[in-house]
Amino acid sequence: MTRIGAGMTEIVIRRAIPKDAPEIAALHIRSWQWTYRGQIPDAYLDGLPRTIDHRTAQWQEAIGNGAREECEWVADREGILIGFASAGPGRDGLPASTGEVYAIYVDPDVAGTGVGWLLFTRTVEELRERGYDVATLWVLESNQRARRFYERAGWSADGATKVEQREGFVLREVRYRMPLVEASQ
Repeated sequence: MTRIGAGMTEIVIRRAIPKDAPEIAALHIRSWQWTYRGQIPDAYLDGLPRTIDHRTAQWQEAIGNGAREECEWVADREGILIGFASAGPGRDGLPASTGEVYAIYVDPDVAGTGVGWLLFTRTVEELRERGYDVATLWVLESNQRARRFYERAGWSADGATKVEQREGFVLREVRYRMPLVEASQ
Protein backbone atom coordinates (compact mmCIF):
# COMPACT_ATOMS: atom_id res chain seq x y z
CA MET A 1 0.00 0.00 0.00
CA THR A 2 1.26 3.46 -0.88
CA ARG A 3 0.03 6.63 0.81
CA ILE A 4 0.55 10.12 -0.54
CA GLY A 5 -0.66 13.48 0.64
CA ALA A 6 -1.64 14.51 4.10
CA GLY A 7 -4.80 15.10 6.04
CA MET A 8 -8.07 15.25 4.13
CA THR A 9 -6.49 14.84 0.67
CA GLU A 10 -4.52 11.64 1.32
CA ILE A 11 -4.55 9.20 -1.59
CA VAL A 12 -3.94 5.53 -0.91
CA ILE A 13 -2.79 3.16 -3.66
CA ARG A 14 -3.86 -0.30 -2.51
CA ARG A 15 -4.88 -3.70 -3.80
CA ALA A 16 -8.49 -3.92 -4.86
CA ILE A 17 -10.80 -6.02 -2.72
CA PRO A 18 -14.08 -7.65 -3.82
CA LYS A 19 -16.26 -4.95 -2.24
CA ASP A 20 -14.55 -2.41 -4.59
CA ALA A 21 -16.11 -4.08 -7.65
CA PRO A 22 -19.22 -1.84 -7.93
CA GLU A 23 -17.13 1.34 -7.67
CA ILE A 24 -14.57 0.03 -10.15
CA ALA A 25 -17.33 -0.87 -12.61
CA ALA A 26 -18.91 2.60 -12.31
CA LEU A 27 -15.52 4.31 -12.60
CA HIS A 28 -14.70 2.16 -15.62
CA ILE A 29 -17.86 3.38 -17.37
CA ARG A 30 -17.31 7.06 -16.45
CA SER A 31 -13.70 6.88 -17.60
CA TRP A 32 -14.61 5.31 -20.92
CA GLN A 33 -17.29 7.92 -21.52
CA TRP A 34 -14.82 10.74 -20.86
CA THR A 35 -11.68 9.22 -22.40
CA TYR A 36 -13.17 7.88 -25.60
CA ARG A 37 -15.73 10.60 -26.43
CA GLY A 38 -14.97 11.50 -30.05
CA GLN A 39 -13.05 8.23 -30.59
CA ILE A 40 -15.92 5.77 -30.11
CA PRO A 41 -19.52 6.47 -31.16
CA ASP A 42 -21.54 8.45 -28.62
CA ALA A 43 -24.41 5.95 -28.77
CA TYR A 44 -22.09 3.18 -27.55
CA LEU A 45 -20.64 5.31 -24.75
CA ASP A 46 -24.05 6.58 -23.69
CA GLY A 47 -25.28 2.99 -23.43
CA LEU A 48 -22.49 1.83 -21.12
CA PRO A 49 -24.44 2.45 -17.88
CA ARG A 50 -26.75 -0.41 -18.92
CA THR A 51 -23.74 -2.74 -18.50
CA ILE A 52 -23.07 -1.86 -14.85
CA ASP A 53 -24.36 -5.14 -13.38
CA HIS A 54 -22.37 -7.24 -15.84
CA ARG A 55 -19.22 -5.20 -15.27
CA THR A 56 -19.63 -5.38 -11.49
CA ALA A 57 -19.91 -9.17 -11.68
CA GLN A 58 -16.78 -9.35 -13.88
CA TRP A 59 -14.78 -7.23 -11.44
CA GLN A 60 -16.03 -9.22 -8.43
CA GLU A 61 -14.89 -12.42 -10.12
CA ALA A 62 -11.54 -10.97 -11.16
CA ILE A 63 -10.74 -9.50 -7.77
CA GLY A 64 -12.11 -12.39 -5.74
CA ASN A 65 -10.18 -15.07 -7.61
CA GLY A 66 -7.12 -15.31 -5.36
CA ALA A 67 -5.61 -18.25 -7.25
CA ARG A 68 -4.86 -16.31 -10.42
CA GLU A 69 -1.84 -14.31 -11.39
CA GLU A 70 -3.56 -11.00 -12.17
CA CYS A 71 -3.66 -8.10 -9.75
CA GLU A 72 -5.84 -5.04 -9.44
CA TRP A 73 -4.85 -1.80 -7.76
CA VAL A 74 -7.03 1.15 -6.81
CA ALA A 75 -6.41 4.79 -5.94
CA ASP A 76 -8.57 5.62 -2.93
CA ARG A 77 -9.19 9.13 -1.64
CA GLU A 78 -11.16 9.34 1.57
CA GLY A 79 -12.88 6.03 0.87
CA ILE A 80 -13.82 6.92 -2.72
CA LEU A 81 -12.12 5.16 -5.63
CA ILE A 82 -10.62 7.64 -8.07
CA GLY A 83 -8.64 5.21 -10.22
CA PHE A 84 -7.87 1.57 -10.88
CA ALA A 85 -5.39 -0.54 -12.78
CA SER A 86 -5.18 -4.21 -13.67
CA ALA A 87 -2.17 -6.26 -14.75
CA GLY A 88 -0.84 -9.79 -15.01
CA PRO A 89 0.66 -12.27 -17.46
CA GLY A 90 0.94 -11.23 -21.08
CA ARG A 91 -1.97 -12.37 -23.24
CA ASP A 92 -0.45 -12.09 -26.72
CA GLY A 93 1.39 -15.40 -27.01
CA LEU A 94 4.65 -13.69 -26.02
CA PRO A 95 7.22 -15.40 -23.78
CA ALA A 96 6.10 -16.15 -20.21
CA SER A 97 8.56 -13.48 -19.03
CA THR A 98 6.23 -10.81 -20.48
CA GLY A 99 3.67 -9.15 -18.22
CA GLU A 100 0.86 -6.90 -19.36
CA VAL A 101 -0.95 -3.86 -18.03
CA TYR A 102 -4.56 -4.68 -18.91
CA ALA A 103 -6.19 -1.42 -17.88
CA ILE A 104 -5.58 1.87 -16.12
CA TYR A 105 -8.28 4.48 -15.69
CA VAL A 106 -8.79 7.46 -13.40
CA ASP A 107 -11.85 9.48 -12.60
CA PRO A 108 -12.11 12.35 -15.11
CA ASP A 109 -12.02 14.83 -12.20
CA VAL A 110 -8.48 13.74 -11.26
CA ALA A 111 -7.04 13.31 -14.77
CA GLY A 112 -3.78 15.23 -15.03
CA THR A 113 -3.23 15.48 -11.25
CA GLY A 114 -0.64 12.70 -10.92
CA VAL A 115 -3.00 10.04 -9.55
CA GLY A 116 -2.74 8.02 -12.76
CA TRP A 117 1.04 8.25 -12.66
CA LEU A 118 1.16 6.87 -9.11
CA LEU A 119 -1.25 4.08 -9.95
CA PHE A 120 0.58 3.18 -13.15
CA THR A 121 3.98 3.24 -11.44
CA ARG A 122 2.74 0.89 -8.71
CA THR A 123 1.18 -1.46 -11.25
CA VAL A 124 4.36 -1.66 -13.34
CA GLU A 125 6.40 -2.19 -10.17
CA GLU A 126 4.11 -5.13 -9.33
CA LEU A 127 4.95 -6.72 -12.68
CA ARG A 128 8.65 -6.18 -11.99
CA GLU A 129 8.31 -7.72 -8.50
CA ARG A 130 6.61 -10.75 -10.03
CA GLY A 131 9.72 -11.35 -12.14
CA TYR A 132 8.58 -10.22 -15.56
CA ASP A 133 11.39 -8.99 -17.82
CA VAL A 134 9.19 -7.00 -20.20
CA ALA A 135 5.75 -5.41 -19.96
CA THR A 136 3.26 -4.60 -22.70
CA LEU A 137 -0.05 -2.80 -22.94
CA TRP A 138 -2.59 -1.99 -25.64
CA VAL A 139 -3.93 1.50 -26.29
CA LEU A 140 -6.37 2.87 -28.85
CA GLU A 141 -4.41 4.24 -31.77
CA SER A 142 -6.45 7.45 -31.57
CA ASN A 143 -5.91 7.98 -27.82
CA GLN A 144 -3.12 10.53 -28.07
CA ARG A 145 -3.39 11.60 -24.41
CA ALA A 146 -2.74 8.04 -23.17
CA ARG A 147 -0.01 7.46 -25.73
CA ARG A 148 1.85 10.58 -24.54
CA PHE A 149 1.43 9.38 -20.93
CA TYR A 150 2.99 5.99 -21.73
CA GLU A 151 5.79 7.54 -23.76
CA ARG A 152 6.67 9.89 -20.87
CA ALA A 153 6.86 6.78 -18.69
CA GLY A 154 9.48 5.28 -21.03
CA TRP A 155 7.24 2.96 -23.04
CA SER A 156 7.31 2.80 -26.84
CA ALA A 157 5.11 1.36 -29.58
CA ASP A 158 6.58 -1.95 -30.72
CA GLY A 159 4.87 -2.17 -34.12
CA ALA A 160 2.13 -4.65 -33.14
CA THR A 161 -1.44 -3.64 -33.93
CA LYS A 162 -4.85 -5.21 -33.60
CA VAL A 163 -8.32 -4.41 -34.84
CA GLU A 164 -11.45 -5.31 -32.90
CA GLN A 165 -14.78 -5.14 -34.67
CA ARG A 166 -17.57 -3.90 -32.40
CA GLU A 167 -21.21 -3.46 -33.30
CA GLY A 168 -21.12 -0.47 -35.64
CA PHE A 169 -17.49 0.55 -35.17
CA VAL A 170 -13.88 -0.64 -35.13
CA LEU A 171 -11.27 -0.31 -32.38
CA ARG A 172 -7.71 0.04 -33.69
CA GLU A 173 -5.07 -0.54 -31.04
CA VAL A 174 -1.29 -0.35 -30.89
CA ARG A 175 0.90 -2.25 -28.47
CA TYR A 176 3.44 -0.51 -26.26
CA ARG A 177 6.35 -2.23 -24.57
CA MET A 178 8.90 -1.49 -21.88
CA PRO A 179 11.76 -3.56 -20.50
CA LEU A 180 11.46 -4.14 -16.75
CA VAL A 181 15.06 -5.22 -16.22
CA GLU A 182 18.17 -3.46 -17.37
CA ALA A 183 20.08 -5.07 -20.23
CA SER A 184 23.31 -6.81 -19.21
CA GLN A 185 26.45 -4.91 -19.88
